[in-house]
Amino acid sequence: MYATFGFVAICILVLPLIIDSIWVKVLTSAAIFTLAAYGVSLLYSHLGLVNLSQVALVGAGGWIMLRLNYAADFPFEVNLLISAVITAFIGMVLALPAIRMKGLYLALITLMIAGGFQIILSAIQFPNGGSGFFGVALQSPGEMRRPVIAESDTAYLRYSIVIVVFGIMLAAAHKFSRPGRAWAMIRKSEANAMAAGVNVTFYKLWCFTLSGFLAGTAGGLLAGALKILDAKSFPAGESILLFALAIVGGVGHWMGAVIAGFLYRVLPAIFNNIGIDADLSLVIFGAALLHAIMTAPNGIAGQISTLFQAWGRQNK
Repeated sequence: MYATFGFVAICILVLPLIIDSIWVKVLTSAAIFTLAAYGVSLLYSHLGLVNLSQVALVGAGGWIMLRLNYAADFPFEVNLLISAVITAFIGMVLALPAIRMKGLYLALITLMIAGGFQIILSAIQFPNGGSGFFGVALQSPGEMRRPVIAESDTAYLRYSIVIVVFGIMLAAAHKFSRPGRAWAMIRKSEANAMAAGVNVTFYKLWCFTLSGFLAGTAGGLLAGALKILDAKSFPAGESILLFALAIVGGVGHWMGAVIAGFLYRVLPAIFNNIGIDADLSLVIFGAALLHAIMTAPNGIAGQISTLFQAWGRQNK
């Protein structure tokens, strides 16, 4: 627990002071996708369900956030909450036809949903200040408002980290409540869960909805960070990559989502910075996924946890 608070404090108080403006933006993006990765991990760790539409839902949350920014004079936080709630509802609706499936079939359905989202977003475009619900400004884009306390990039990085921490805490709290107990029973045996009176369909939808809520929050934060979004930023294949990195990071621990977000955004940026093609990171990701599947089922976070436990036993 102390290590967790120490890590968050360093990220909020120290890190923004020792990095330049470019890396502030990169780390803001990494923090935001940490929240999206945690949503993927939530479904897989609690129910064993594979969701390959998470990045598409991030795009949906970003679209709603931008539209609200230009269409309504609400505070940033209100727009963010509305974006998260609507995206959660979208995630729940999209989960309805796939809720009774698992494994390869569920993965294929959610991947097809992600592909459909990409086509829709490409057709209607992201809002950039145009009038009306689907309005798009052809000349100059409008202004994306940020929170009053986080107008600079450095302040917005801190703001994003705080929101991400609250989002992870909200999702993690479910583990110790009635939904968490229901998810544990469902993952162990759906038949036994139903015999015990657990509404399997309801709690699966609950998990999908919560995952969508996290994705929508991430999308809203991303809209505030970049101020303008493009459909090309949310291809269907990115959801596969995010899921793979969640496995590499470790789906059973919050640190696994942090590692996934770091790998997803920071490693390609490092390669670009030193003059190496960022696509090379995909080779590293593939090797890391193979390593996780073969020798580290709990991911990098699980290995780190094991090392700390061994170190603690040695120093007793």
